[in-house]
Amino acid sequence: MVKNPLKPHIPDSVFQFLIEHNLLREKGVRDYQIRQRFRELRRSHSTQQALEILQDEYPYLQYETIRKIIYQKVEHRSPEYFYLF
Repeated sequence: MVKNPLKPHIPDSVFQFLIEHNLLREKGVRDYQIRQRFRELRRSHSTQQALEILQDEYPYLQYETIRKIIYQKVEHRSPEYFYLF
């Protein structure tokens, strides 16, 4: 079972359902975790130090990619986007 990083927003059962039915983008969840971790690190580190720590935690991502994830504007979609019929 995959750990639910979205626990404050959705229950474990819903998260597991979304994972099992391939309805959740892994990249989106990863990006959310990176943004949350960055906010946490900024409480006690400079921006540069926080980015370097994230780069150590995600060595497969380039510095510029992490920076883009952190500073990208979150696009909110209208409810019609989610209708399945």
